[in-house]
Amino acid sequence: MPIGYYLAPMELVSFKLPAGLRQRLVAEARRRRLPQAAIIREALESALMTGPQRRGEITCADLAGDLIGSVVGPPDLSTNKRYLEDAIVTDAKRGAKRRR
Repeated sequence: MPIGYYLAPMELVSFKLPAGLRQRLVAEARRRRLPQAAIIREALESALMTGPQRRGEITCADLAGDLIGSVVGPPDLSTNKRYLEDAIVTDAKRGAKRRR
């Protein structure tokens, strides 16, 4: 973790650990010469910030993987202003409310 990470405002969290896990935490903190809180933060960040594939979760892209790229059309519908303007004009002609 970057050094600046520890300078960020921290919030206090209190929780209980089984004795065996607490002993392993103490041993790891001693071995690495770090505070126990740093070991806990590192473990939580690793568990919570990894991608869904590493945690065994399935994403929408995984489910629709064989469909991605199967539609014929311009590849940049989301970024090309011309397509956005065309969609707004089409909606206006249909009487639809303007999208934000």
